[in-house]
Amino acid sequence: MPPMHLPVGQLNAELLRAVEAVLDEGEGLTTFIETSVRVQVDRRQRRRDFVAKGLAAAETAKRTGRYTDAAQVVARLEGILDQASKRAGNP
Repeated sequence: MPPMHLPVGQLNAELLRAVEAVLDEGEGLTTFIETSVRVQVDRRQRRRDFVAKGLAAAETAKRTGRYTDAAQVVARLEGILDQASKRAGNP
């Protein structure tokens, strides 16, 4: 696949100034945009995978008739949060 040209000229001046203001030393606009795109691709892939897992779990529950009570899920999550807080030194 040939390299894609980034449409920097299509960014409005205000956004371009904001981007340039946050670039790290030695970082170019192309690198910043590429990194941003990679982060968005990863985030969207993770979201898509999360939704797919949830839909598959719902289908399995529907097919088997086995469900977990919401109160049990909340209690388990609260326990995990309490453990993490204790490890972090929070009361």
